[in-house]
Amino acid sequence: MIETEEIKVIKALPQALSEIQAEENTGAYPFIKRAMDITIALVALLILSPLFLLVMVILWISGEHEVFYRQKRIGYRNDPFFIWKFATMVKNSPNMGTGEITLRNDPRVTPVGKFLRKSKINELPQIFNVLNGDMSIVGPRPLMEISFKLYSPQVQESIYQTRPGITGIASIVFRDEEKMLSEAKDARSAYAAIYPYKAKLEMWYQENISFATDIKIILLTAASILFPAANWVDKTFKNLPSRPIQRNPKA
Repeated sequence: MIETEEIKVIKALPQALSEIQAEENTGAYPFIKRAMDITIALVALLILSPLFLLVMVILWISGEHEVFYRQKRIGYRNDPFFIWKFATMVKNSPNMGTGEITLRNDPRVTPVGKFLRKSKINELPQIFNVLNGDMSIVGPRPLMEISFKLYSPQVQESIYQTRPGITGIASIVFRDEEKMLSEAKDARSAYAAIYPYKAKLEMWYQENISFATDIKIILLTAASILFPAANWVDKTFKNLPSRPIQRNPKA
């Protein structure tokens, strides 16, 4: 892959990133957070079980009769694991079209899958990943290896010193990633170009990790689903890394 200027920037991030010691790894935080993860996951599973059953039935009787989708991701301390989602795309989709990049109105996405993705319902099976200890409710998003390699070695060493999350600061900021990539002249170059800022956001979380930060991210996630046009993240976290200057994606 040709190195863009954006990729060169991320590879130039200071070596100090690899030495960051997240607050999660000290004191009572990791134990309390794990207890909260389990509690939230169990309560969510209980409340959402009717929705789970409804989606499972709809997926089974429609499309290709696939209910769940498992995919290998990079996880806690860079150990791989399999993430669970509701199936939203046709079989073998990673080897078709734009591969690991999903666009708005992507032909690989099923009609039911389009709604599940837009509403984020497709992410709900990750509750089982949380219960299994692979993930947390809040944390950096777990990436496929091909995407993980877009980060510099320093970021790769540091980003998953906390468990990956169902939601996170980068997930909120880039909630319209599919739309943005769809509008780009070259989706693959645009995909690589956003990773320097994604890295800054995920490392910001490592540096600001706390119960207060986690709760705010959970509330912002709910708000972004209920009110997608709203943009409260910058007002909530005033010390986020500065956003890069937006250039015309079709230029």
